[in-house]
Parts: sequence; structure tokens; C-alpha cells
Amino acid sequence: MAGRAAEPEVIWARPERAGRGPKPAYSRRDIVDAAVRIADADGIDAVSMRRVAAELGCGTMSLYNYVPRKEDLYELMVDAVSGEYELPEEPSGDWRADMTAIAHQTRAIMYRHPWLARVMTTAYGFSPNALRFLEWCLGCLVPLDQPAGLKMQLIAMVNGTVMATVANEQAIAERARGLPWSEEEEQAVRGAYLMGQVASGRYPHLAALLAEAPAAPVDADEVFGMTIARLLESFAPDGGR
Repeated sequence: MAGRAAEPEVIWARPERAGRGPKPAYSRRDIVDAAVRIADADGIDAVSMRRVAAELGCGTMSLYNYVPRKEDLYELMVDAVSGEYELPEEPSGDWRADMTAIAHQTRAIMYRHPWLARVMTTAYGFSPNALRFLEWCLGCLVPLDQPAGLKMQLIAMVNGTVMATVANEQAIAERARGLPWSEEEEQAVRGAYLMGQVASGRYPHLAALLAEAPAAPVDADEVFGMTIARLLESFAPDGGR
């Protein structure tokens, strides 16, 4: 296939366009923006070289001069939306606040681009905006008195937690859209079933927990904030105290 490399290569080290000929009518970024629009509208499975070419009004094969593989297109797409992070020139000096803000931005980006979690991989960690993101996070964590390896673990765990949270929230929302009743009606029925099971006496530990523990927050934003806060506290030298 035209433009396809016979050996591994990094798309960022590849020239914008391979081959000779007149100046192209569009750029690699035009291709990526078209792919992102398609994915945002119809999901990542709708993204194909043929569909992108139709969006741009060009021949499918010509795209391989710019982007040799669909996997490269995914990497370019991930980097493009990663450019949506709004990073101040300098960290605030409060690493918890800075990393919390980053987590909320990541969640918002993933909601704007629901396909993102499906194609995100650590293999894309060398793209320009990924490096910009990593450099910013490491700058935020300068005040944290922990080894560099633990700081990298913290960044990875925050990203992983956000991805898992959003994927779960999206799955719940997708399921709810397919139900013939409201989410509130279903929760009421499931809650009544749970309380009946607890009242049977077969689950004494669960019964004690429900009797003693305060009601858990049901607001998704509140749950997300608590999750990130406790994760960050676990990396503090004083345990968050």
C-alpha cells in the first residue's frame, strides 16, 4: 500500500507528505481534523481512510502519502485533542490542586470526544502534546517529595483513573438510553431488591455497613472529585495529613 513503511517508525519523525508532486491542497492536520469530526459525530468505528477522503473530497489512496496506517491516524487524532489542555505558563506550587485540575480537564476532554478512551494507549506517549502534558505534570510535582518513579506512577494512575471513570460513566449512560423506563425507576427497583437481600440475614457485614455508613454520594462529579483527592493523598509523604 502506498506510503506504508516496511519497518517500525514514529509518525512524528515522518515528513508531512512523502513523495514528489505539486503542493498539496490540504495538510496532515486537515486529515486529522476531518477524522476527529467523524469520530465525534459517529464514533471511532466510523473512521476510515475512505470516509476521511470523502470528507476532504480527495482520493483514498492519496491519504497514505500523509498517514501510512490507520493506527498512525489514531495517534494523530489523540494528539490533536490532547492539544485542548489549557496549561498555565507555570504550575501554581500546589501539586494537589494542579493535578486535580489536570484530572478534571482530562475528564472533560474525554466527554467531548467519547471515542478517546477506546484508542488511547501508552504507545502514544511520545507525541508533541503528550510530551507537553507530561512535562507540565512533572513540573507540577516538583514540590512533591517523592522519587521520580513514583511521580510517573502518580501521573499514570491519575490518567488511568480518569479513563476508567469516564468509560464506566459512558457505559452506564449508553445502557440507560436503551431502557424503556427511567433510570430513577430502575434504581428504585434495584434498591428495594438489595434491601430485601440484606434483610435476609445472609449478608451481616453488608447490613452493618449500610446501617452505620453515611449515604454515599450519587453525584458523578462529587464521586470523581473524591476519587482523585484520595488518590493524590495516597502519594503524599504524610499520607495526606
